[in-house]
Amino acid sequence: MFTQRTWIKNPLAVFTANALNADGGIVIEGSRIDELLSTGQQPSRPVDSVIDAAECVLLPGLINTHHHFYQTLTRAWAPVVNAPLFPWLKQLYPIWARLQPDALALASRVAMAELLLSGCTTTTDHHYLFPQGMEDAIDVQVEVVRELGMRALLTRGSMSLGEDDGGLPPMHTVQSAEVILQDSQRLIDRYHQRGEGAWMQIALAPCSPFSVTTDIMRESARMAQREDVRLHTHLAETLDEEQFCLQRFGLRTVDYLDSVGWLSDRTWLAHGIHFNDEEIRRLGAAGTGICHCPVSNMRLASGMCPTRDLEAAGAPIGLGVDGSASNDASNLMYEARQALYLQRLKYGTEYATPERILGWATRGSARVIGRDDIGQLAVGKQADLALFKLDELRFSGSHDPIAALLLCGAERADSVMVGGKWRVREGNIVDMDIKSLILQHRQAAKKLFETL
Repeated sequence: MFTQRTWIKNPLAVFTANALNADGGIVIEGSRIDELLSTGQQPSRPVDSVIDAAECVLLPGLINTHHHFYQTLTRAWAPVVNAPLFPWLKQLYPIWARLQPDALALASRVAMAELLLSGCTTTTDHHYLFPQGMEDAIDVQVEVVRELGMRALLTRGSMSLGEDDGGLPPMHTVQSAEVILQDSQRLIDRYHQRGEGAWMQIALAPCSPFSVTTDIMRESARMAQREDVRLHTHLAETLDEEQFCLQRFGLRTVDYLDSVGWLSDRTWLAHGIHFNDEEIRRLGAAGTGICHCPVSNMRLASGMCPTRDLEAAGAPIGLGVDGSASNDASNLMYEARQALYLQRLKYGTEYATPERILGWATRGSARVIGRDDIGQLAVGKQADLALFKLDELRFSGSHDPIAALLLCGAERADSVMVGGKWRVREGNIVDMDIKSLILQHRQAAKKLFETL
């Protein structure tokens, strides 16, 4: 069987997300990286094609570790533009409860297209809305992932604690534990791939302490252990959440996490802002991953993730764009830039360097979701990569190409490869009509708000 060998030759600059040198480019054979070359070095064996990358910065494909695809339909909605998390959620829940499969497919397609164009090759999604008619929501997303040709870790989210029982979501948006667990098992059995090069994976993701029961947290942890899949939830995003946990469980957030069997390296948490020193030590000792979502945290005025302290304690750090109703975009390079600046405010310039932040968006995010075959440029790793040109006006006069990506605000990749296959070429997604997608998506977004 013929296997294509491609040399991406002599890039303007390379960020490998490790200590390896690839200044002369990389050789891809099939779906994997076969060689890293230093300046002036030639491939050890003949190649079938050569791509001149002299005008491009080469990065590993970015990895998004938290999102809510469906929220692309509710961006910049005036009633919640200035609301913090709990009021923001309370006003949006009834809108989101109207979601139907065709709208979810469009929302997912838009979210993933944005991510691809920003250089992202692997994404997670946290879908926890299953109103009537949406029982197969994750199946809908699987089809869109396959269409876009990205890698994905789709999380079977859930809400089981409604307003009548002391939770935040409306009762018609919650499901019983039996339904949640049966569907979780079905999705794992049907879609979860294991081992190197996996394209589709499933994780279990009860939404948050204020929207799920203790039982579903415990049972999800047991299932994840039995089936060897990962766990995901929101935690310590706001002080309101901390107060909720104290009032309902008599526990702070990390104590609650521990009490339901989630404090482990199988778990990754979205946000992770309001931890004390002892909680940070425990999270680090457990190897629990943290997804930093700076734009959402700033938009909702939630606070700043203590990344330096978490890293020092041993917790992996990754990046996520969060939902497009609290970020209003799905651009991981934009997220990285905001992470750089927000963490400089907290920890200073020597800590928050472009290289560290790009490391979170690549190798760090891979570690957060339990993968070591993606997120860096190295022999044997998957051929997931992004090429950025610095030919726009915003880059004119820049001198350090790696720093320029964040400092000058790179937002769109020129080319993106996933598993050895080009998914973006010359700034356009292969085989996708973006104008038609925008038209359909706008109509679906408008329909969601009709007869309010």
